[in-house]
Amino acid sequence: MLNLALLFLVIAIIAAVFGFGGIAGTAAGIAQLLFVIFLVLFIASLIFGRRSVR
Repeated sequence: MLNLALLFLVIAIIAAVFGFGGIAGTAAGIAQLLFVIFLVLFIASLIFGRRSVR
């Protein structure tokens, strides 16, 4: 998921360089959303993934 966020970030930067403001804004928004989802899942896996079975 982090790979997709970085991909959309690169797309947003390239679109901004070429002057496509709408596409750049949309791609940046998607990248931000994917990054937040990645962070939530990462923190959840840190919290719930450390349970030891005895």
